Order: sequence, then structure tokens, then C-alpha cells
Amino acid sequence: MLTYDLKKSPGVPLYEALYRCIRSDILSGKLTPGQKLPSKRALAANLEVSKITVEAAYNQLISEGYICAKEKVGYFVEQIEGFPKAPAPRSAPVEPSQTENTVDLTAGGSVQFPFSVWSRLQRGVMLDLGESLLRPLPNQGHPGLRRAIAEHLRAFRGMDVSPENILIGAGTDFLYNLLIQLLGRELVYAVEEPGYGKIRQIYAAGGARCVDAPMDELGVMPHKLGQAQVLHISPSHHFPTGLVTPPARRLELLNWAASGNRWIIEDDYDSEFRFTSHPVSTMQSMDRRGRVIYMNTFSKTLAPSIRISYMVLPPALMAQFREKLGFYSCTVPSFEQHTLERFLTEGHFEKHINRMRKAYKNKRNRLVELLKNSPIADRITILEQDAGLHFLLRIRTELDDGALTARWAQAGIRIRALSEYYHGTTPPQDERCLVMDYSGLTEEDFSRLETALKEL
Repeated sequence: MLTYDLKKSPGVPLYEALYRCIRSDILSGKLTPGQKLPSKRALAANLEVSKITVEAAYNQLISEGYICAKEKVGYFVEQIEGFPKAPAPRSAPVEPSQTENTVDLTAGGSVQFPFSVWSRLQRGVMLDLGESLLRPLPNQGHPGLRRAIAEHLRAFRGMDVSPENILIGAGTDFLYNLLIQLLGRELVYAVEEPGYGKIRQIYAAGGARCVDAPMDELGVMPHKLGQAQVLHISPSHHFPTGLVTPPARRLELLNWAASGNRWIIEDDYDSEFRFTSHPVSTMQSMDRRGRVIYMNTFSKTLAPSIRISYMVLPPALMAQFREKLGFYSCTVPSFEQHTLERFLTEGHFEKHINRMRKAYKNKRNRLVELLKNSPIADRITILEQDAGLHFLLRIRTELDDGALTARWAQAGIRIRALSEYYHGTTPPQDERCLVMDYSGLTEEDFSRLETALKEL
């Protein structure tokens, strides 16, 4: 059934708007010669217009030779001689299909989501707050949740943060776009190289210019940042290398920011997952000049579908936000914010993180054991810093990265090479590294992995 928004053409009669829409579809090839059009009655009902409107549009199309009417049969699209045919649509590249036996080491996943606790808290929120949940929230988010987040950051990350400087949003994508508007799209944004490609795409889509932030074994190199004015960095656990930036390099980057009136966006997305020690102090807690914007999300620790993220702005920048962007409404529903507040304040989040950390550590250990006992054990080196949910696997091989990942895929393991995460520079050619994301592995996957590794 043809469906058009005829109200998008204000001041144009409905029949003419409909005529233009159908004519455009015929000329573009969307409606093909010989294709039957809906009856006047059916199309009128679908578009919620009068039958006379459809009849007038059809008559205009008939008079101009775009369609023809066959008595007691209906209306059909005419062949327009001399008009170039629309090119056949090109399909987007499709990744190789996965069978049920394929082990995916590229896609993460959460485990042991506390459904019973979460649903109980939701029921309590509904019973206790009732219709008050329908009232609008402050644009920075529910004050109770902001206080709970501030307390969590103090206890877990050693950060002294005022709830008044916390801004809650529906996912980090939304917050990145807010920052582009707040800091200015005319600034130059530096993104880690190699790095998570989506961040670069978001900044570019927002109209900001992106440049590479080259890295060495300590993290981003300040002297290589050139004209950058904003640096997006994940110092607690870089993706995909797994690098943890040491304190000395963090101080260098803070001095870089302070010396040129620049900004650092600290993405702390999976700092909760360390297996042998406490997380390294945040750059925000080391910042004495108000140049660091701290960001984190609950999508990684709870579930990807729980789109609750937050950022901590320096006081002066928060004042600018209220003045410049204070008209924005909070994008996270009140119901979810109240539920998460109770999840944090009643200690459920800490228990959940402890369970997940144990589960992920078990997955990591099992994967490492499989690799060390596999036929390729003498050709591999595991590179990690006991943080995050992935590590690098260096392989001694004559194959290039494309051939190497294809070989693993043939054995039943979907995996990506480190080189795939480089954007503007050439990755090292003297080594082959694969990114091992083990967070989504299931019990069945480990059995399949054991068999697949023997085929490499």
C-alpha cells in the first residue's frame, strides 16, 4: 500500500501533493511499469483523505501519461519511453554468515542481569511514587540518582564530585553530541589511534573535525596532538589495545590541556572490571584546573538496552551548559532513573559488579587456558593489563591480517585484527594481533573453541 505524508507540502492541495508523490515514485523507478496501483477507495482509507482527492490525483496522472486506467481492473503504471531507468539498488556489503557453531569473539555481552531485584525495585517505585513519575525531571536528571552516582564515584573511584555537576543522558552517543554543541563544533577533536571507530563517526556526524591521537606504549602522546583542542581518551582501559595509561603520562596530558585552554574527555566505560588490583585513579580526580570532562555508562555494567549514561562537568563548564543548553529536557525516563537510584543506594549494584567480575574472570581464565593448551600455543603471546573484557593475542605467522582472520573464520571463530581499528595511520607490519573479546562467551562456546583451535 502506498503511504505518503501529504502534510509535508503546506499550501499545496492534497490531490496535488498526492499526484507529486506518485509521480516521483514512478520517475525514480520505485513504482515500475505495469505495476498495479491501489484502488481509489483503498488508498483514500490508507491516507485518511477523501476518495475525491485520490480520484483527482489519478486523473492528473492519467492526463500526463504516467498511469492508465483499465475498466473494471484498476490503475496501472505506464512505461515512459526515453526516461532512463533507475539503477538497480546496490546491496550493502554483508559480512560472512555465521553458523550456529561459530564462536564470536567480537561482540560483548552482559551476564547474570539481576532481573528479580530489578523488577522488585520497579514495582516498589511504581507503588511508592505513582503519578509523580509522570512529572518532568530537571534537565540534568533526577537529583536522587545524581546523588547516588556521586556517592558511587566517591566510594569506588575516589572522586569528590558534586551532584550538581552531574548530567544524565540516554547513552553516551547523546552526551557526545551535547558536548559538541557545548564546546563548539569549530574545535578540533582528537580521537585515540587505534581506537573505537564509532566515537569518530559521532563527532564527524556532529560537524566536528576529527584528527588522530597517536599512541605509544604509555598511551596518547601529548607532543603528537598538533592543533587538537579536545582530546577523547580512555586512560583506564583503552580499546582495543587494553593499555592503561600510567600516572606520569596522565599528568603530561593534564598539563597539555591546561597550557592551551583545551579539554580532555575521559571515557571510563569499563573501569569496574579489574581482576588483580583497584582501578587507577581517574584523570578527573587528578585535575586541578577544571579541564577534564568525565564520562561513564551503565550500559556496559548492566545491559546494553539500559541507556543510562552520565558525565561530570567542571563547575565552570556546567554553568555554561545551563546558560547555553539549559533548554534541553532530560532524555532518560523518570521510572528508570528512580529504579537505578534504588539499585545503587541499596547496594545491589556493588553486589552485581562483584558477581560479574567473578564471572568475567572465570571466562578470561578459561580462554587463556584453552589458548595455552592449543596447537598454536608456541606461536602466541597474550597481551593484557588485567583490566576490561578483552585482551590482545599476538601471533607469529606469515599470513597477513586478512588471511589470518579468514583462517580463524574457516575454523569457526569470528574475530577481528588490531589493524582493523586503525583509521589514519598504518599499523605495525611486523606483528599480527587479534582482539579477543571474551565477555559474550557461553558454556557452549568454550566447547566449540576447544575444537576450533585444533583446526588452526
